[in-house]
Amino acid sequence: MREYTIVIESGVTNYSAYVLDFDGCVATGRSIEEVTENMRSAIEAHLELLAEYGEPIPEPLDIVGATKVVV
Repeated sequence: MREYTIVIESGVTNYSAYVLDFDGCVATGRSIEEVTENMRSAIEAHLELLAEYGEPIPEPLDIVGATKVVV
């Protein structure tokens, strides 16, 4: 079992999420809980496709934390 870090962003009417380890693997939802569950499903589907096409499955990136930068 692997643990992948997802980034959740707040929109005007919903949330969106993406996983740093996979380009193009995204999900949306009306709540943080929903977008997290949708992201879990998207990651599972992405992993299945990688396996189906014989592509390597990347190890999760180690993420220490998030920092906001004011510019």
